[in-house]
Amino acid sequence: MEKKKQHPEVKSELHPRNQHRSRYNFDALIKSSPKLSPYVAPNKYGDDSIDFFNPAAVKALNKALLIHHYGLDYWDIPEHYLCPPIPGRADYIHNIADLLKGEGTVIPKGNHIKGIDIGVGANCIYPIIGHHEYGWSFIGSDTDEAAIISAKEIEQKNYDLRSTLEIRRQEKANNFFYDILKPEEKVDFSICNPPFHASAEDAQKASLKKQRNLKGKRPNKALLNFGGQHNELWTKGGEARFVKDMIYESKHFGKQCFWFTSLISKEVTLKPTYKVLEKVNATVVKTIEMGQGHKVSRFIAWTFLTEQEQNDWIKERF
Repeated sequence: MEKKKQHPEVKSELHPRNQHRSRYNFDALIKSSPKLSPYVAPNKYGDDSIDFFNPAAVKALNKALLIHHYGLDYWDIPEHYLCPPIPGRADYIHNIADLLKGEGTVIPKGNHIKGIDIGVGANCIYPIIGHHEYGWSFIGSDTDEAAIISAKEIEQKNYDLRSTLEIRRQEKANNFFYDILKPEEKVDFSICNPPFHASAEDAQKASLKKQRNLKGKRPNKALLNFGGQHNELWTKGGEARFVKDMIYESKHFGKQCFWFTSLISKEVTLKPTYKVLEKVNATVVKTIEMGQGHKVSRFIAWTFLTEQEQNDWIKERF
């Protein structure tokens, strides 16, 4: 056994309201989800852990976290679909709550606060966390039929989600809000985790680099431990093109949504994104940085509402 590292009791880089700031309590997680048990074993430092390079172990951990911390009765995803790390996804939700709070002292809560998750995926993570933590309701959209089926099953098998989550199929792969948001329908925020890479080759190279950094040796092949279908991991032009297209389309829905937001994985994407937002005359643009372990992530938020329209929105809906 190697000399044990000193781990901080609290992951201070995570949002203060994030439930995952403390180290995983595997005894409690196994009690909530016994199927996690076979994957838990002491690591080289003698601490209980899982093999984060084993997709089955990662999926079992995610399921246990969602059942234990977010009160789910059921959660599952099809094989090879994206199984995202929960702490980072929770950070996005908590920072959205701060964005909605603005200069006020109270976070808007309750199912009258509605968000739209562009690319809800088979996992339904953002609606699950957003509803449990703040009572929000969601529209979840996706272009992938298997993801839609999986998301609907999660919604139907969890009583609290049935009346607060609506899954809608996006039939046109190049659309974001068209054919999803109904005329005059209003949402308080949009949320999106765009495909980061420009090609399958880029995704594989990134996975190989990640494994090399974590394991300290050259892997034989790219194993995507968090899974992911092609539309979840890469798109033509990468995230810069994806977010640019989303911004241009969002302009047409500027009076139906208060805050549009999207994760931005690569810092180099920010500069061209700011230029696009300037071109479409966004009235306010914010970049919110988030820290997860050794990685710094961020999301960008923009609105087309004037200051008076923002105040009116807050009075009417919050």
